[in-house]
Amino acid sequence: MRSRKRIALSIAILVAGGVLAGLVETVWLHRAQHIVLQGAVIKADADVKKQSPIADVDISVQGAAPPIVTKSDFSGHFRIVLPIGARPGETVFLQLRHPDYRPLDASEVIGNQLYVVSLTPVPKHTITPHGPMIALSNIRVRYSTQIETEANIGSEITTFEVKNQGNVPCAGSRHCSPDGKWKASIGSASLDAGEGNVFENARVSCIAGPCPFTRIVADHYSGATRTISVSVLDWSDTTTFLMQGEVFRREISDTVQEMYPVIFGDSINFSLPPSAEGPTFEAEVNSVETVFPMGPNPSVPWADCNVQEARTQSKSYRCELKQGYQIVSH
Repeated sequence: MRSRKRIALSIAILVAGGVLAGLVETVWLHRAQHIVLQGAVIKADADVKKQSPIADVDISVQGAAPPIVTKSDFSGHFRIVLPIGARPGETVFLQLRHPDYRPLDASEVIGNQLYVVSLTPVPKHTITPHGPMIALSNIRVRYSTQIETEANIGSEITTFEVKNQGNVPCAGSRHCSPDGKWKASIGSASLDAGEGNVFENARVSCIAGPCPFTRIVADHYSGATRTISVSVLDWSDTTTFLMQGEVFRREISDTVQEMYPVIFGDSINFSLPPSAEGPTFEAEVNSVETVFPMGPNPSVPWADCNVQEARTQSKSYRCELKQGYQIVSH
């Protein structure tokens, strides 16, 4: 009798264990999430200054179904979402392809880390189909931008009185002293700088009367605006105030800027402000001064360029020298 009970109990434990294992597996599958691999693709070089990011690298996961394919962005960043079922510690095989770099098949262990992959550039031939390498030197970037200038064209001045009689109890008057004890009054004045002009360095001062018993209650002269005004509270006898300011005319004009980009190896880097217009490269090509307009999509005969716009609307450019060209210094 006892042996039958033991057998029944063992069966119950096995059944319960199987159900529990199934529940654990179900819960794990329910909670399973995609693992995301994040990394960067850079140029292989012993000099860290020349390890520039590589954009537009085709990156795929070998053997994945469905196929997983992505591209690196301007900063070289890539993001791969692995299928559910991939687990930390397993190996994933990546395939990286770019026409200017040697192909790379890399195996990476899935883990909590950032992946940095280096690609080796394809060697540039010293002889092109049209002859020797073309030399580039004295590379500059020119662009136009608008700047705002100000010219002082004079000043404006006015005086105004705040009429009041001192030592009169407030007694429910419309305006009172700050402590509510004495009757007060308010005086105001304004100035107009004229169309297209603004006031700067405007100031107000009391020049006559019991000045200690006054207070500015409306300040509309501290900013750079076309019209300025002020209101003054007076709770003693009549006072006189002076308001004045310099008048400036603001003008917007076009100016041409020139700068030298930063060059590390075959990478040319520079950035432009949001207001930049008509950017062009200027360079000596085999000692001949030449101008290369970039256009909306930056492109020049001797380099492949990528551009990234920041939140501030400034633009960062990175250009990689094409085969057949070399940068030389005088």
